[in-house]
Amino acid sequence: MRQNLKFILFIVSALFTLPVCAQQTQQGVPIKKILPPGQQSRKKADTVVVTEKGTPQKDLSDELDELFHSKSAPEVDSITTKPQISVVPAIGYTLVTNFALVVSGNVAFRTGPQSRISSIVASASYTEKKQFIMPVQTNFFTKDNNYEFIGNYAYLKYPQSTYGLGSDSKIANEDPMDYSLVQLYETVLRKVTGNFFAGIGFDFDDHFNISEKGNNNGMVSDYANYGTSNRSISSGFTLNGVYDSRDNSINPFKGAYIGLQLRTADKAFGSTSEWQSVIFDARKYFNLPEGSGNVLALWNYDWIIVAGKPPYLDLPATGWDSNWATGRGYIQGRFRGSQMVYFEGEYRYRITANGLIGGTVFLNAESFSAGQGTKLQAFQPGFGPGLRIKLNKVSKTNVSANYGFGNQGSRGLFISVGEAF
Repeated sequence: MRQNLKFILFIVSALFTLPVCAQQTQQGVPIKKILPPGQQSRKKADTVVVTEKGTPQKDLSDELDELFHSKSAPEVDSITTKPQISVVPAIGYTLVTNFALVVSGNVAFRTGPQSRISSIVASASYTEKKQFIMPVQTNFFTKDNNYEFIGNYAYLKYPQSTYGLGSDSKIANEDPMDYSLVQLYETVLRKVTGNFFAGIGFDFDDHFNISEKGNNNGMVSDYANYGTSNRSISSGFTLNGVYDSRDNSINPFKGAYIGLQLRTADKAFGSTSEWQSVIFDARKYFNLPEGSGNVLALWNYDWIIVAGKPPYLDLPATGWDSNWATGRGYIQGRFRGSQMVYFEGEYRYRITANGLIGGTVFLNAESFSAGQGTKLQAFQPGFGPGLRIKLNKVSKTNVSANYGFGNQGSRGLFISVGEAF
């Protein structure tokens, strides 16, 4: 059984993830014991990361070390002591890209002994459809946790189809498009009290070199009816309020997150048109059953245009949230409209006692209106199973593979680093 597990891990790592630098290490430094969430201790140093039941945790680098009989330097298994770095060259796959060559990684660190975990997540991809994708997400806490800086930056050369407006749109209405996108978002939050933060930000989206082929079925596309352009810019300030009690922003075990954002696009800052939107983002995590390594995660994401007329490509759409995670089971951009209401539940469970391999099952539902002022249309469900392999046991970073199913024959494999929410 042990040899079979090693063989499976070798094949998985060869196919879509080969960690080059899973953790920074340093010889001669005491190694702090990392206990499960809710049981944190800062007493004496130890040498292992353990599960809730005291089983030594393992990640992919541990298994590869054993597989090839290599011995690495002692690990400093503490984000307080050393930043935790995970880098993954991979073969990825999504419905919108097909196969892709990907280099992805994250860094988890603390700016002070008592600060929350800060992180940087970045990747670069070139896909079978000749797309180039380079997103960077940052989340920094100051050492006293009084300020949080959140950044989302991206450059995309991104051929991608649209399928019309509303969640009743048909897959036969596919309209192949091409464009490039520069996206720059930055938000500064100030601690108000406890887990409450408030602040302002600035969001900038520049879609350029936009083109479309028209609906494959010969009908006039919703994009053409909405108003075409070879370039659109949305630029303006945001007002933000956040409640965040999660124990780990990369892979939460318990706690909650609630975010409320008002975004404005203003011609004074170069916007093509003036408009406002509201985004409500709520997540809750339950240890279920209590004391286990399993988590029930719930998510509600609502994205509403409250005034004005945004450019077509800035309308709420499947998979265009800040994590590009909504709507597993559907291609990114499958549904689009002036209002988006989204719900998802996911159960994350351990398969191996050491936390190396886990599984998930997820179920989501999304509804969109078409034009401004129209009603929400039918909810479209997505569901499926998933597999998790621990990439970094200290930061709790997983390699995630999910197979999603949706309506009208939609289905596909989704591979990424980290959790959807």
